[in-house]
Amino acid sequence: MALRLIADFDLEKDVLPWLRVQLAASAAAGARGGGPGVLENNYECLRVLNVERNRNIIYTYKDNKGNVFFGLYDYQTKQNEHLYTFEKDLQVVSCSVNKEKTLLATSLVQAAKEGRSNELQPGSKCLTLLVEIHPINNVKVLKAVDSYIWVQFLYPHVESCPQPKNHLLLLSEEKYIEQFHIQVVQEDGNRVVIKNSGHLPRERIAEDFVWAQWDMSEQRLYYIDLKKSRSVLKCIQFYAEEHFNLMFEAPLDISLSDSGFKLVNFGYSDLQDKEELSEHLTLCVFTNHTGSLCVCYCPNFDSWEQITYSVFYFHKGHSKTFTTTLGSVDSHVTKGITFLNLDYYVAVYLPGHFFHLLNIQHPDLICHSLFLTENSEVIDMLPHSPLQSLSGSLVLDSRSGKLYRVLLNQSYLVEFLRSARLDCERMALLHCALSHGRDPRRLEAKIIQWISENISACHSFDLIQEFIIASSYWSIYPETSNMDKLLPYSSLLTWDTEIPGITLVTEEIPLPLMKVHSFKGYWEKLNSNLEYVKYSKPHLHYNNSVVRREWHNLISEEKTGKRRSTVYVRNILDNAIKVISNVEAKNLEPRLTPLFQEEDTHQQLLIGLMVSELREHLLRHLQGVEKRKIEQMVLDYVSKLLDLICQILEASWRKHNLHPWALHFNRQASAAEFAVFHIMTRILEATNTLFLPLPPGFHTLHMILGVRCLPLHNLLHYIDHGVLLLTEAAVTRLMKDLDNTEKNEKLKFSIIMRLPPLTGQKICRLWDHPVSSNIISRNHVKRLLQNYNKQPWSSVMDKSSFSVEFLPLNYFIHILTDIESSNPALYAFEGHDNVDAKFVEEAALKHTAMLLGL
Repeated sequence: MALRLIADFDLEKDVLPWLRVQLAASAAAGARGGGPGVLENNYECLRVLNVERNRNIIYTYKDNKGNVFFGLYDYQTKQNEHLYTFEKDLQVVSCSVNKEKTLLATSLVQAAKEGRSNELQPGSKCLTLLVEIHPINNVKVLKAVDSYIWVQFLYPHVESCPQPKNHLLLLSEEKYIEQFHIQVVQEDGNRVVIKNSGHLPRERIAEDFVWAQWDMSEQRLYYIDLKKSRSVLKCIQFYAEEHFNLMFEAPLDISLSDSGFKLVNFGYSDLQDKEELSEHLTLCVFTNHTGSLCVCYCPNFDSWEQITYSVFYFHKGHSKTFTTTLGSVDSHVTKGITFLNLDYYVAVYLPGHFFHLLNIQHPDLICHSLFLTENSEVIDMLPHSPLQSLSGSLVLDSRSGKLYRVLLNQSYLVEFLRSARLDCERMALLHCALSHGRDPRRLEAKIIQWISENISACHSFDLIQEFIIASSYWSIYPETSNMDKLLPYSSLLTWDTEIPGITLVTEEIPLPLMKVHSFKGYWEKLNSNLEYVKYSKPHLHYNNSVVRREWHNLISEEKTGKRRSTVYVRNILDNAIKVISNVEAKNLEPRLTPLFQEEDTHQQLLIGLMVSELREHLLRHLQGVEKRKIEQMVLDYVSKLLDLICQILEASWRKHNLHPWALHFNRQASAAEFAVFHIMTRILEATNTLFLPLPPGFHTLHMILGVRCLPLHNLLHYIDHGVLLLTEAAVTRLMKDLDNTEKNEKLKFSIIMRLPPLTGQKICRLWDHPVSSNIISRNHVKRLLQNYNKQPWSSVMDKSSFSVEFLPLNYFIHILTDIESSNPALYAFEGHDNVDAKFVEEAALKHTAMLLGL
């Protein structure tokens, strides 16, 4: 399954055995008094009430006589303990325990049984109590009202000694929220009692709200109130020492005026199944450590033919409204949509119909989110019972009494990648798998294997490009915040293809108005995201356009011999050396591919320039991050790019069982070499488009395979169009390894004619052939005559000690002799070992005839 459910708690396994032991012990003792002894075997009444911030789980059990037992499962110790027992037939609305487990707050209502008198205070429907439970002692009535009350203790973000003050939230069905401040003291040793229980301080922190959600992990209260029929989302952050702040207000374009009253994550009770609390919208707020703020909303279903739901990406400044048509209208779903928080993703799930995995870090392109309909087996991956999405990817299945951690199943995502048929699915699965990579090297190897088998499968994007960009991004993303704004996440900028089964409308939304001016932690990151949306136009994602321009300038200067400061070039090459050393240091196995074995100046310049430009880019925009850390991130990022290319090549070589010594020019290329050549060509195409560097030696290896695999006319076509580059190392090997058959002479001559002049002169000296002698002699003569100043005939003839019958040649020889003798050191003839004197004579005669117009 795409989602993996890990059960952290199960009522049946973690509580029921302990409870049976307690019942057996009580029965043996003949107990009929307080404590667990009053219970009988009615296990169907065992259910979860609440999950606290420390993941302690409060549950309740009711026996056949109606006695209500409260128990707690300690998440750290995996132990159960009895909290309190009410020997009255009551129904629990809400319950919470303070961090020190000394106080129990609960709200109760009369059990619905005919003919039974009200056991609560006269005139009240709901009784809210505060109980001293260390040890069991006094009971304080906080509220006795004719409306439902929900309670929740605050857990301050301090791990020090027990706090003398406890803070309790009360939420009323009458749409107000109060906070009680409860002072406790120790008496008679460890006995904890409430101080001044008759006068507990309290304050009202919100009124006229219609919806509220509790974030147990971050101690935040989200609520919506209606201002002039307009929904406004607000958030209160609670701190230690009675301190809390209203953090933001955000207008929501949704209608709540007729939706009734809704609470999220304030425990679970049977009341939530009642009509007055269930038939309304589904709404929840999700955040994560990167500063994201999402509001997921689904209104009442007008029909079962299609469903509409919206996600407000406040950290991005826009909302997306999705509409999907249900395939089987007859299969009515009693429970609505479930929204699940999965860190970088939000899952939208309707059992039996669809599963939508929304990318909340990069929601701009719909192809980065995965949508699966009822045609796929994965849509039945979760229980069909109601689920509560708690903090930290926790999900409570209140019907079965199980608490799960929901994780994306990396192995399944890779397997599903193999069977996916649509480009949008492949794109989404690739990013989803990489974002949750717990073993990156192993994951990358699996994806590379799939890419090598499906190199041409995707038509909407380049698989190699997307893999290199996405994997490099996720390798460095956790290092610091704001990386999603500064580094490219995808090779695509737009996506115009529709996703089957779903339609989408994107709208800009007003940004939250921050109500405080000093931020820390999550709030600092959220504020940074909002500031970016406000002021960063266009986007700040790094690209290699500056590197492209500067690299072409350096190559042009090299060709003309006018290179700029050697210090500047040396610094760039030093950057490249650091990257290459970093790549080699992280490679634990010997390479099959003969890379990093030559001085590839052009690629080293490109690597060094990318390091330099990316470093400047991050230094400019990453405020508050020390320079050394940024330099290391840049080094790791560029190293990762090169390493991924090496991994793709290594995987291809291993798959086809190639070895470096197999690359000889004197035998026919195998099918395996054709396959590797094709992979290398696709890598080159992918990197050229984005102007990414390649490992030194890549072009040489590619050229050698090209000579072996391609017919001459195809080879020259690849060379002329820049697909194959004539590196000095490759051409040198070709000149030395190939003999001078007619076919090889034609190949060598065709290649020499395409070499840059300086490289051509070096290569000609390696080829012992009349053609190379001709080229060498012509270049030498050209060099001699470049700065020739014509002198009178007599002065030249006097220096000649010999003559030939052909007067033009005689004159030409005298001129060359005069130039050479004028500066022997400057005009010394090089490469004379491969020069044929007859060819020098023929070359001179031909040039003279051309000059005379003969």
